[in-house]
Amino acid sequence: MGLSKSEIFTDRQNELATLAKALAHPARIAILEKLFKMNACVCGDLVLEVGLAQATVSQHLKELKNAGLIRGTVEGTSICYCIDERAWKKAENLLTSFLQQDFGAKDPCC
Repeated sequence: MGLSKSEIFTDRQNELATLAKALAHPARIAILEKLFKMNACVCGDLVLEVGLAQATVSQHLKELKNAGLIRGTVEGTSICYCIDERAWKKAENLLTSFLQQDFGAKDPCC
């Protein structure tokens, strides 16, 4: 989606698209799963856990942070990451409401 066209969509549609983009890579899913599993702020262990280069992991973390799914806090020379629980619940509600749309009594089109 081009940046110049995002204004023609609702805030909800843009928010859902940003969330979907953040979740649309298996490395990001793996990072989120590791953060949930560790249940703590993680600093440098993600590169070893995910098995990708530092620069690649950093780029994926940036995407997850831009989507608001994770938080990063500076601790010395490191940035430690964890799941943003409030944002995660909001994302869960957004996805649930989108995926649970009712087809109603419509006839199948195909």
